[in-house]
Amino acid sequence: MLVKRVVLNSRPGPNGVPGAANFRLEESTLEPGLEEEEVLRCRMNEDSGAEYLTPWKVSDVMDGGGVGVVQSSRHDAYREGDVVISFTWPWQTHAVVKGSILQKVNPSLVDGHISYFLGAVGMTGLTALLGMREKGHVIRGANQTLVVSGAAGACGSVAGQIGRLDGCSRVVGICGSEDKCKALVEVLGFSAAIDYRRQDVAAGLRENCPDGIDVYFDNVGGDVSDAVITQMNEGGRVILCGQISQYNKDVPYPPPLSQETQENLRRKNITRERFIVLNYMSQAQDALGELGCLVTSGQVKVLETIENGIENMGVAFCSMMKGGNVGKQVVKISH
Repeated sequence: MLVKRVVLNSRPGPNGVPGAANFRLEESTLEPGLEEEEVLRCRMNEDSGAEYLTPWKVSDVMDGGGVGVVQSSRHDAYREGDVVISFTWPWQTHAVVKGSILQKVNPSLVDGHISYFLGAVGMTGLTALLGMREKGHVIRGANQTLVVSGAAGACGSVAGQIGRLDGCSRVVGICGSEDKCKALVEVLGFSAAIDYRRQDVAAGLRENCPDGIDVYFDNVGGDVSDAVITQMNEGGRVILCGQISQYNKDVPYPPPLSQETQENLRRKNITRERFIVLNYMSQAQDALGELGCLVTSGQVKVLETIENGIENMGVAFCSMMKGGNVGKQVVKISH
């Protein structure tokens, strides 16, 4: 079988920005036949910056979260026609993989929108829900204010909605365009949104968070996070989920904070805890069930940006890293 696949063509370098030249589309032949238990279906540099992520190798097929349909199987748990997901799905049109990396899912959980298993009812949704619950400690009726950076992304867009549903009286999102701000407020039910590219973030926070900030879901880091932490209340909580503003820099993860920000954390007794969803997978099944109910009932709205064609995997990846997506960035390679 002839398949198309995306491989890592070159590395962007420690302080480089990923570009189209770092990706290469190839054609390859998939050998017929399956072995027992097989099924058909921040990692660009040598140091991934995270102990739980291994770097891609140059000229090897890249991988990531994917959802697809089983075409043939020699694994007892999977049959032809099953819809399956994997967090290490090869970037190619067809693949033979071990059944151990797959998980069967029920499309009815998402009303047939199987791409939702990659976002709101998948790993990013889990990160948003469990991050808020495990580290945010929202108290219903306590008049708490939640701020989310990267709020129009796959994780931030769900985290803000979970915070609102769990009892935050005010939810403010920080994102990178007027259209994203509009989507946060008019579609997702955020109280307000701040465009960090066109507005003064500190001034926007003072205006929209008159009682200070109690919980901060941090997807961005850098200057934006410094501005948020400066206005946090005594005993506030920072959920350290991501630091996308720092990913193209040769710095450790989590990146070091300025001395002023560290002093703010200490003086106000603000808890800043790193959240890794893989440490909470024992709760995943129940949490995914809850997310499915919230999505199908309309209590949580889902935003997606869809690119068509495997040849555009690199384009979509680079766009996502620059904030070009609204909600989950998805590449559709087959009907």
